[in-house]
Amino acid sequence: MNRSVPVALAAVTLALLSACGDSEKSETNAGAPQAGGTLRYALSQSPTCSDPAQSGTNQTIYVARQVVDSLTDQDPKTGELTPWLADSWEIGGDATSFTFHLKDGVTFSDGSPVDAEAVKNNFDAIVNTLGAAKAQLGSSYLAGYTGTTVVDPLTARVDFATPNAQFLQATSTPQLGLQAKVTTDAPAEQRCLGSNVGSGPFVYSSYQQDRAITLNKRAGYAWGSDVFGHDGEAYLDAIEFTIVPESGVRTGSLASDQLDAISDALPQDAPQIEAAGGAVLTTPNPGTPFGFTPNVTRPVLSDPEVRRALVPALNRQELVDTVLGPNFLPATGTLASKTPQYLKLDDVTYDPDAARSILDAAGWIPGPDGIREKNGQRLLFSVTFSAVFAGNQAILELAQQQLADVGVELVLDLVSTPEALARQVSGDFDSLYGNATRADGDILRTSFALDGRNNNHRGPIPELDLALADQLATTDSEERKTILGDAQRQVLANGLLIPTIELSQAIGAGPNVHDLKFEASARLQFFDTWLG
Repeated sequence: MNRSVPVALAAVTLALLSACGDSEKSETNAGAPQAGGTLRYALSQSPTCSDPAQSGTNQTIYVARQVVDSLTDQDPKTGELTPWLADSWEIGGDATSFTFHLKDGVTFSDGSPVDAEAVKNNFDAIVNTLGAAKAQLGSSYLAGYTGTTVVDPLTARVDFATPNAQFLQATSTPQLGLQAKVTTDAPAEQRCLGSNVGSGPFVYSSYQQDRAITLNKRAGYAWGSDVFGHDGEAYLDAIEFTIVPESGVRTGSLASDQLDAISDALPQDAPQIEAAGGAVLTTPNPGTPFGFTPNVTRPVLSDPEVRRALVPALNRQELVDTVLGPNFLPATGTLASKTPQYLKLDDVTYDPDAARSILDAAGWIPGPDGIREKNGQRLLFSVTFSAVFAGNQAILELAQQQLADVGVELVLDLVSTPEALARQVSGDFDSLYGNATRADGDILRTSFALDGRNNNHRGPIPELDLALADQLATTDSEERKTILGDAQRQVLANGLLIPTIELSQAIGAGPNVHDLKFEASARLQFFDTWLG
């Protein structure tokens, strides 16, 4: 089967965007865009690495995305894949082969060509040099990779041992963005120090990971994505990122014109930002919603009935209303509602009586303090989480109360982001709290497959394993959506994810900032941004 661009994977549910206050600052009365100026932006956490291939957190990607282009781009409103570095592509009939025809005349910022050899160097390096330990997402996107063939200087064929239909959407992500040979030849640690050479609209000028990062405009840039709002170079001369963990300090600095935009604006920050003439821009993240990921090898959580009871025990609307406010959504499934292939699951509803009945039937009996016990074991588990998302602790404290109401004791275990990641890999946790962002339902395979992260440290579940494999074997969007619907049901039925709320980005923008936009995975795109 051959397929040329544009390719639509699935439609995004547009109604949900407006329902949760999705917005971009692009006023029609602001006049024509003006070139020049330096945007001052405050990140809420330090980036983890300057390398897009090794990036994972939102704050890291906000920076790294600007220095690399990708083979394709994804329209944030339709989910459609559109040209970027590749003008067109074909998919082999069994989804094991993808041939990309590259734009002519594109260069990396060191002057070297963006050609088929560069495609090969990038994908080979992710698989053979970085590996799954350093490039978790990129390696999962390249599962079964057998190599890239340089058909001619502007034609690259990427081959896989088994069908890999998700790969096409993966080529729109920053993790598979292209970088020059000087970067792909470097060891993983060196690639994190700010010397990355991409073909993107901005280049690294200075990089101090825990303090400040400066990006300068790439002169002569002329190969932007079809999703971008204008042609040619970026409007901004530079972007200065600083690390400001305290929400109040970020907001105060924005209101006093010491900053132009900030990450993670909290609901209580909005009045101060708006009083200064700014706005809070929001959009929900696609991917998996925030929730508990149980380690099914642990006592208590090894009982599938306990995991099943946790789903109706949580009042998700109360979590949103009490902690987050109207720009956030309660989770309604094991994919977030903005994800192509999303399926609303009726079982994700609040019903504490149902939770109690499940636990009663499984032999968990309330003790003197209300917490249930079985065979001398207390119904207690811990949740490991980091503060990378500002509302995590408050949400978990409220969830702690909700679970106690049905006889479950939850212990909160706050750790650093690196520690949380280390425990995820080692399995040293009862449950993890977090989410994963991607504008494609294959995020379920990345997170839950036996040959993916297998965050639950589970054994085989034949129906789930079959669905996660089968969705890779079809390029028909409706068929793939149906298969991923089965996978979503299986993840919930087996208690592999206990969903809570959907993550939304909330960006504070000052009155002089225009056309600050979200891309398909809800990360920022600064190419069209300008200062008035």
